Amino acid sequence: MNVHHLEIFYYVARHGGISEAVRNFPYGIQQPAVSAQILQLEQSLGTRLFQRRPFQLTPAGEQLYAFIRPFFAKVGRIGAEIQDAASTFIRIGASGPVLHEHLPRMIVELRRKVPKLRFSLLEASAPDLIEAINRDEIDIAVTNLHRSMPADLHSRLLARLPLTLLVPRQSKLRSAADLWKRQTIDEPLISLPGDEPIAAIFQRGLAKQGVEWLPSLVVSSLDLIETYVAEGFGFGVSVPIPGVKHSAKVRALPLTGFDPLEVGIIWGGRESELVRTLVEAFEKQAGALGLGN
Repeated sequence: MNVHHLEIFYYVARHGGISEAVRNFPYGIQQPAVSAQILQLEQSLGTRLFQRRPFQLTPAGEQLYAFIRPFFAKVGRIGAEIQDAASTFIRIGASGPVLHEHLPRMIVELRRKVPKLRFSLLEASAPDLIEAINRDEIDIAVTNLHRSMPADLHSRLLARLPLTLLVPRQSKLRSAADLWKRQTIDEPLISLPGDEPIAAIFQRGLAKQGVEWLPSLVVSSLDLIETYVAEGFGFGVSVPIPGVKHSAKVRALPLTGFDPLEVGIIWGGRESELVRTLVEAFEKQAGALGLGN
């Protein structure tokens, strides 16, 4: 039996006739098409399913209707339940500081608007978060905005953060500009990988200064940069994280003349109501922190 034919028969039996069924179908269908497909169903079963005038189910029609009614009667409800679940579940990706310092408070606020809010979290680097969106592993990411971000992704700028140079507290260096005056820089550079926006922006800024300073130690997070600077392994390029204080063992020197790091929200596909609500929450949080773009 053709499942579509069964669906048509369900509406005919439920509403007591073909013309009544046509008026109550959840999608557009013409009466001749309904009649033709009911006839095909009867031919495939080798029996009549109902009398046309006056409408009345035959014993075979009663048996078939009793069998299919529990399924088709619940299709709309299960669809609504699935849509409701989808409208309250979101997969969020971000860096460690965002997930640890800012998202918990935001989730509390979001649950006032979306009481049934459910979510999953992914901590990853900026390039990995972009890939996760492309692979449909997360719905939205709070991360650095790339110059070469795929055109099919949407983004909203939240803040511009100035780059800083972290140096050990006991270092005699008073400004980053003093480094650029040297013929060579002997201190090791601690940096994120080259495909991270912070590292790329820093290297572009060095090129404008006519300075070559390649990383001696590449690490995966800003926390590790600060840790290794604090332990005297070199100088590190970073950005100030809102709400997070640097270790007492390091000092942060402004990197004047370097482009800021742009931080924003990235998502793929259409902007759902839940995504829109989350974007607004992050914009509100950025404004509260004085980070308006």
